[in-house]
Amino acid sequence: MSPESPGKPPYTRGIYPEMYRQRLWTMRQYAGYATAAESNQRYRQMLDQGQTGLSVAFDLPTQIGYDSDHAMSEGEVGKVGVAIDSLEDMETLFKGIPLDKISTSMTINATASILLALYVAVAKRQSVDPSKLRGTVQNDILKEYIARGTYIYPPKPSMRLVADLMRYCRKHIPQWNTISVSGYHIREAGATAVQEVAFTLTDGIAYVRNALQAGLSVDDFAPRISFFFNAQINLLEEIAKFRAARRIWYKVMHEWFKAKNPKSCMLRFHTQTSGASLTAQQPQVNVVRTTIEALSAVLGGTQSLHTNSFDEALGLPTEESATLALRTQQIIGFESGVSEHPDPLGGSYYIEDLTSDIEKIVWAEIDHIENIGGAVKAIELNYMQDEIAHSAYQHQQDIESNERTVVGVNRFQQENEIQPDILRISASSEKDQVKRLSALRGRRDNAKVKLALSRISEAAKTVNAPMMEKIILGVECYCTVGEISDALRTVWGEYGKPS
Repeated sequence: MSPESPGKPPYTRGIYPEMYRQRLWTMRQYAGYATAAESNQRYRQMLDQGQTGLSVAFDLPTQIGYDSDHAMSEGEVGKVGVAIDSLEDMETLFKGIPLDKISTSMTINATASILLALYVAVAKRQSVDPSKLRGTVQNDILKEYIARGTYIYPPKPSMRLVADLMRYCRKHIPQWNTISVSGYHIREAGATAVQEVAFTLTDGIAYVRNALQAGLSVDDFAPRISFFFNAQINLLEEIAKFRAARRIWYKVMHEWFKAKNPKSCMLRFHTQTSGASLTAQQPQVNVVRTTIEALSAVLGGTQSLHTNSFDEALGLPTEESATLALRTQQIIGFESGVSEHPDPLGGSYYIEDLTSDIEKIVWAEIDHIENIGGAVKAIELNYMQDEIAHSAYQHQQDIESNERTVVGVNRFQQENEIQPDILRISASSEKDQVKRLSALRGRRDNAKVKLALSRISEAAKTVNAPMMEKIILGVECYCTVGEISDALRTVWGEYGKPS
């Protein structure tokens, strides 16, 4: 058996002594589509089915700071998440959901400060003290430059917003996870398991340094840093990957940054099963893939989990497929027995060796990026982007050459496949959203809006001026997501991806 104990540094075997024997992971199904009212209905249905946390998906315009009536938003409103333009939408999204009783994760990055401001404003209207709020805002802009692309501003002002949000939450929302450093999208873009851990942790190191440079003390913000990893189909490699990541992060925080609070050194993470592993061919088989991936996350010690629905290679999940995905977690948690030991595979010769092998290779990659000048410099030089592209190309070549088997794609195909019903977003959703936005613009106090936007712009021009307080005042007088983003664009400009 491994000499380490669960709940003890360096946390290889889990960050809590009892792990799931004391409490299961949070079952947090990622959802959001069309309008706030429709998404609210889905959230309430899933909570009724036993989901224990919310995870909000926003549409592409919301993610990149465009209102639903902007020309760039046409055809994209409500398609890959819920459309949120204003406080009015956010109130509808959480109608009937007590924010002091539920933990909410929001997958939002470039506009993270605005969406958190909206969430705080909704809490106030529910008479909930913001200090009682629990949840996570992704707020991980570096991986947008690396792998995902929903950035707005250049890296320097974007990192300023990240640190400012950390500052605000430390004072006003102490239970809030201020950043979820995401390897998920890095892996979905084609990175290997080792690259996912290495690039994610180097991003985490960059955020720690950024917060320190902004004047925060390490133990003031590090306990609220969380991570977000991908669970892919190679069961044992994924379990070892999670264990290695915890061990490395402990050493980084304890030895590099001299953190004193044990919670500053614990790598807490959310996991989502792999969307990239799902196939449009024989989609029902995706249930098996997702089950194996979810099991790897649980055996690897995740703190919360989203299981993808089997139909997501074809469209947004239906209520039925989303419920089945939740049931997958519930069966693992309540029926499989794997939750009865903190680290069921700890002491396995193969798992222990594989954990150490992954750790060694990840450290070599971290050292290489440090020698380049850190994560931000590596992004500017396109290093991580090129490495991911190479791995993605090799993965696809392996499938096309039959070196790698994907059931139903390059082996075991079948004709006349049964196709499930697909959730389709009505074209009227976009039109209705634009009408609601137009009506809001007509009845709000536009003089107050103009003043609030000018104050946001002025704060952006002043080095280290607090931003969150100004943004909260803006959303409370119904400034829109796009208007606030534009106020910052006029000061900071937009990021042009290097060729």
